[in-house]
Amino acid sequence: MQRDIVLDTETTGLDPDQGHRVVELAAVELLNHLPSGRHFHCYVNPERDMPEEAFRVHGLSAEFLSEHPVFAEVVDEFLEFIGDGRLVIHNASFDIRFLNAELTRCSRPLFTHDRAIDTLLLAQRRFPGTANSLDALCKRFAVDNSGRKLHGALLDCELLAEVYLHLMGGRQADLGLVLPAVQLAAAATRTPRPARPHAASPEELAAHAAFIAGIENPIWAA
Repeated sequence: MQRDIVLDTETTGLDPDQGHRVVELAAVELLNHLPSGRHFHCYVNPERDMPEEAFRVHGLSAEFLSEHPVFAEVVDEFLEFIGDGRLVIHNASFDIRFLNAELTRCSRPLFTHDRAIDTLLLAQRRFPGTANSLDALCKRFAVDNSGRKLHGALLDCELLAEVYLHLMGGRQADLGLVLPAVQLAAAATRTPRPARPHAASPEELAAHAAFIAGIENPIWAA
């Protein structure tokens, strides 16, 4: 069974090399591309101020976040939930850079970029030259994002899980052509019926000969 983890973060800014930190972290488990009902979510104290431009994006204030744990206090629970699942992230390079900066501070192993499926790149390949933000993809696939007034990591994960399903071909990506294992096993043990004859009968052969004889100057007789 394929286990994927849809992942999203909110941050204090755009560049961890400039001291920006993760402030919200969410992950939603998918089994065979469908939500299992399990998720991880937490707010994180960045131990710094909140720039106004970032606050306008997600609405998380430094005062609110100061009451929540720092990343080092949630990292083990987060990594346990992630396990060895494949990561599904929209604009994966952004989130992985921030997560790796936080993991470095905690002396934990880093995420490799090849572990992630970037849904932004998937969408750009499928719909080149068009808008492929999460909001744009929700509109394209008729995913209801009316509750997304601000960016929020858990809500964005839930929306991205639906978008990812559409990008992978929908709930019936294989068009139902692949039989479940039980049906395949039953088919393998079924006694085949004798082959039906397909040769023409003498009557059919005589009728065909009569039809051919009635054609004037057939090209095959030249």
